Amino acid sequence: MKQKFQINGISCGGCVARVKKTLESHLNIDKAEILLAPKGATLITMNEALSVAEIQKQLDALNGYTITEIN
Repeated sequence: MKQKFQINGISCGGCVARVKKTLESHLNIDKAEILLAPKGATLITMNEALSVAEIQKQLDALNGYTITEIN
């Protein structure tokens, strides 16, 4: 299952790498694709549906990033 999100706070390749590693460490997230253009556009492939709140909880370990779902 793939879902589209917007992650605010992404500004460089280092941000992308840190956020990708943090998201993919979640048991239900198989893959996170994060773009710099448009900045912060994200496609997350997961094996079980996660709420935005659950994904945000994962991102909170990094400080400074917020996620919203794109329909």
